[in-house]
Amino acid sequence: MPARQELPDTLKRSPKKAQRTWLKAHDSAVDQYGEGERAHRTANAALKHGFEKVGDHWEPKAKKGPSDRQAEKSTPKPGKTAEGVDANASKQHLYDVAKRLDVPGRSSMSKTELVDAIKKANRKASAKARS
Repeated sequence: MPARQELPDTLKRSPKKAQRTWLKAHDSAVDQYGEGERAHRTANAALKHGFEKVGDHWEPKAKKGPSDRQAEKSTPKPGKTAEGVDANASKQHLYDVAKRLDVPGRSSMSKTELVDAIKKANRKASAKARS
């Protein structure tokens, strides 16, 4: 199936560069590994190097690099991810994202708590955008 038909909805609401990054990585992964979950994981890992999920879409990161331990792997295996949240970013950056997403209680949260709260806010925003 052509990658463009498999483009996640959150990417459809994102900048064209994010879409091109995912599509190119997905197509390359399909050529190397075949169609399926592994190609999607690889494309998502590539996307997370330059973009982070904020609400219901992806935005360019200030500094390129893996966003979590899973994205650091060259061929990610199934496992826990930060779901597009840049968990390797500074606590201040995470706080700023949480503020944009109107996460309650963000001022007293640890970095790990901020990542989890942003993941939850992102899921909620994506679900709202789908309906």
